[in-house]
Amino acid sequence: MAIEGSKDESRSPRIRIGMVGGGSGAFIGAVHRIAMRIDDQFDLVAGALSSTAEKARASGRELGLDPSRTYASYKEMAIREAKLKNGIEAVAIVTPNHVHYEAAKEFLKRGIHVICDKPLTSNLADAKKLKKVADESGALFILTHNYTGYPMIRQAREMVAEGLLGDLRVVQAEYPQDWLTEPVEQTGQKQAAWRTDPARSGAGGSTGDIGTHAFNLASFVTGLELDSLAADLDSFVEGRALDDNAHVMLRFQPKNGGRPAKGMLWCSQVAPGHENGLKLRVYGSKGGLEWVQADPNYLWFTPFGEQKRLITRGGAGANAAASRVTRIPSGHPEGYLEAFATIYAEAARAINARKTGADLDPAVIYPTVDDGVKGVAFVEACVASSKRNGAWVKLG
Repeated sequence: MAIEGSKDESRSPRIRIGMVGGGSGAFIGAVHRIAMRIDDQFDLVAGALSSTAEKARASGRELGLDPSRTYASYKEMAIREAKLKNGIEAVAIVTPNHVHYEAAKEFLKRGIHVICDKPLTSNLADAKKLKKVADESGALFILTHNYTGYPMIRQAREMVAEGLLGDLRVVQAEYPQDWLTEPVEQTGQKQAAWRTDPARSGAGGSTGDIGTHAFNLASFVTGLELDSLAADLDSFVEGRALDDNAHVMLRFQPKNGGRPAKGMLWCSQVAPGHENGLKLRVYGSKGGLEWVQADPNYLWFTPFGEQKRLITRGGAGANAAASRVTRIPSGHPEGYLEAFATIYAEAARAINARKTGADLDPAVIYPTVDDGVKGVAFVEACVASSKRNGAWVKLG
């Protein structure tokens, strides 16, 4: 792999992978395909790229897939690929949320590893059922919370684990965007249409689409488990069925017998001036951290009573956790696609270890089906709390 610190790894054959969804014009499908190629660990050999057979075939031709391995449905693909001598070993599921459960189930029960977009499913009942299927299948399940792949996020997680912030007290996460400030879903804009449709998105709008990212990132860095929340959700655009803004107060479970940390999460898709404003701040008894996704190669660390310190990706002060997912020297920016590729690189390590029976390096980290269940529980708790005028709700 191209990631620094992995040069001693012997070259494994590329993992044969298929894709469900992600056909012509699908933004996230292209992102997944770029991410799986960056470290050269996967070969895309099959696909059920659209719910429309004609579009699926056209998308397969565009990607250079063998026509015999371009399928009209994910079920057909799962059945046939499982029987082929050189069938797929893994599948990337990049569809709207309501398809995740049934599609993932078809591949998992045939022992095919799943790499799936978030949120895990469109409702908590399906999320819990999918976890059961995944646990019983013996196949790996990787959830693409791609922001966990940034080197400076790995740095922050390690610093918290080492106790450099002391006892955690306050966690602030936010993810504002502005692209749904007007009712663009009514113009036929595909990405907006399904994300604002409860039948395809689930119970959460901004909470499910980007709030789950902010929540996952806060949990990943701090290691804290959420106990309960109080949420105020709004659909500011007239006629919109799902929330486009949420303010959420968080209470975490106590750690090591100490006082529970508190937090606040804001996600919005109606915040003009914010293109993709993911930010995380964590404060403890000994210091604080701040990271902004728009400038992801930098992490600010302030030990209490001392000057603010800038830690840069690949620079002085970068720790081993950050260095192992750093690809190029400091001063050359790494961004969104490389962070996404880190999830695929970690997935490849885990799949190859499973295939050979080798012990998996404990440094390998990726979001799992368990993280997915927590994300969907977060969304449903937000919706339930808001319906009760912001009452405190335990996670389901």
